[in-house]
Amino acid sequence: MAGNTARIMRRNAPEVAVDWQAVLRHMALSRALDAMEETRLVPEKKVLYQFSARGHDMAQILLGLRLDGRHDAVCGYYRSRPLLLSLGVDPEDALGSAMGRAGGYSDGRDIGVVFNHPNPNGATALPMCGGVGAQYTPTAGWAQALEFHARVLGSAEHGKSIAVVLGGDGSVASNGFWSALTMATTQRLPMLFYIEDNGFGISVASTMQTPGGNIAANLASWRGLKIFAGDGTDPAEAVQLTADAVAYVREERAPAMLRLTVPRLQGHSFQDTQAYKSEKLVQAERARDPWDKLKAFLVPSRMTAAEWDEMVQTAAETAEAARFAAEARPVAEPTTVLRHVFDDGEMQQMGGLRPAGWEPPPMSDTPRPEGQRLNMVTAIRRVLEQELASNPRMVVFGEDVGPKGGVHAVTLGLQDKFGGERVFDTSLSEEGIIGRAVGMALAGLLPVPEIQFRKYSEPATEQLNDCGSMRWRTNNRFAAPMVVRMPVGFFKCGDPWHSQTNEVAFIHSPGWKVAAPSNAEDAVGLLRSALRGNDPVIFLEHRAMLDHPWARRPWPGDDYGLPFGKARLVAEGRGATLVTWGGMVDRCLEAANGLSVDVIDLRTLMPWDRAAVLASVARTHRCLIVHEDLQTAGFGAEIAAVVASEAFTALDAPVERLTMPDIPSPHNPAFLNWAVPSVAAIRAKLEDLMGF
Repeated sequence: MAGNTARIMRRNAPEVAVDWQAVLRHMALSRALDAMEETRLVPEKKVLYQFSARGHDMAQILLGLRLDGRHDAVCGYYRSRPLLLSLGVDPEDALGSAMGRAGGYSDGRDIGVVFNHPNPNGATALPMCGGVGAQYTPTAGWAQALEFHARVLGSAEHGKSIAVVLGGDGSVASNGFWSALTMATTQRLPMLFYIEDNGFGISVASTMQTPGGNIAANLASWRGLKIFAGDGTDPAEAVQLTADAVAYVREERAPAMLRLTVPRLQGHSFQDTQAYKSEKLVQAERARDPWDKLKAFLVPSRMTAAEWDEMVQTAAETAEAARFAAEARPVAEPTTVLRHVFDDGEMQQMGGLRPAGWEPPPMSDTPRPEGQRLNMVTAIRRVLEQELASNPRMVVFGEDVGPKGGVHAVTLGLQDKFGGERVFDTSLSEEGIIGRAVGMALAGLLPVPEIQFRKYSEPATEQLNDCGSMRWRTNNRFAAPMVVRMPVGFFKCGDPWHSQTNEVAFIHSPGWKVAAPSNAEDAVGLLRSALRGNDPVIFLEHRAMLDHPWARRPWPGDDYGLPFGKARLVAEGRGATLVTWGGMVDRCLEAANGLSVDVIDLRTLMPWDRAAVLASVARTHRCLIVHEDLQTAGFGAEIAAVVASEAFTALDAPVERLTMPDIPSPHNPAFLNWAVPSVAAIRAKLEDLMGF
């Protein structure tokens, strides 16, 4: 290959230093565990998901033994157990996790092939995901965090560490791969893309994933990317390529790709019979088994046959002891699965600011109004500015948030004040924005990404869901606290692309807190609490309220912070309870004028203040829920179900909802004004309910 590509076999070069006994020890153990699962544990239904690493194993181990930086991190995928073993993961944990037993990677919550390995004093295995390609952008985020720690915070250790991501040839077709590649090369990040090319993504040939089936050849002229490529089954070639690729990233602080061809000697998973492969191909793959090549390479030049046999036998015994210990582990108490959805007071091992000892400054939920009334834009910007000034690990980023100051001007001037390392623009990839934020949070930063409009978050759905579930699925080993700012809703007009709310999707994603302030004071309190919290937060900024006169409030104080899950009673009465949030609060207040009605602004939707709503309904005996989102499966349905279930005997009328019809947001203002609940429509609905 030409240009920036290297297929390295330097016959006269000094031999790369590597502990070949360690390579054999880990590889023999990996093979013993695979064989045990396939011949015993899967047939006995003690392991439900099994992915053999045979063929991939030697090259992974050679990589793992090179990850010795103080803050090195690697993110693999479901075929990465050999790498984990080389990093020091206990085989008892590996088997126990595969069997869904207590302890291990997830306490039985996640499939055992989805690894994680918190290691504050060495190479960390970032939480893996079940989705193909989901590992790339969080790894890029870790790489960018390494540079931030080194250049901005002055940590020499971070300046010597690297980020490594493993992926198969099928994953190079994913959005995450291309987004991470763009990030790594445009930002010159210390990130190694390690591609294990076995020629198939389940049954689909690699030629369907990338033209010609060779991603290294296709990227040979990709600017800013050094490429290493060769045979991952040849010990001498694989060790040289791996050593050179890791050294390049570590020393040059620049990205590289290492593509190694390997055979997949078993099916994609245990259930896969590989019927799509010809017998000739299967035999050709077996002839490339790195196990046989490693033995020929080591025996007799580096060890005797007896030493080889002894190490293989020891590995078998280690595997059997691990199986015995793993089977002795109990299944966790089922009720424990309710723990660790959110921060519950027990500190995660890695991720966010708090494991390193950071404590948030004290806050008060008592406002101390001062100065003139501010709109929401100014209030939010002021909070961001104050928190950036007080927290050197906070970073703000997204599309157009830098010199432009965001399409809604919320971040205007912040880059000038804090610099391009802390407030910066990104490529137009929401997958990359949120995935990057995940990696940064795992590396001990506080990311505050902006998604320009609610609809634009959809390419990032996988990263958002994976981030929210991280604390739970790793049993509190990892968490990725961040605050995702996101404008929502209509403005002077609507349309299907910029005017959605659809907040219910985030509420339905476990692990995310969701704020929906209606005014500047609440925006200050909720945003400050989010930025000083220990959970990921979706912070919804309603476009119509950003400069709405009603939403303007005096500055409530530099320490003002609101708890999540505490609604505000903005009007009091006895005739009905009106529940709302965000862009509908001012309309509901106007509609209720002159009527005896409780108007409740929920302020946060996850958690939401059930107690306040139920207490109000107990007094008023009627309930109307008003929101901008669609009616079918909107969040109002959840509130209505709770009221109907828990306040049934207090009700004197059916629980009612007033919402948008089940249509996309229309563009023409006349259409929009007809579709969005109006003051007149809310008033009419209230009067009907109160007269029931």
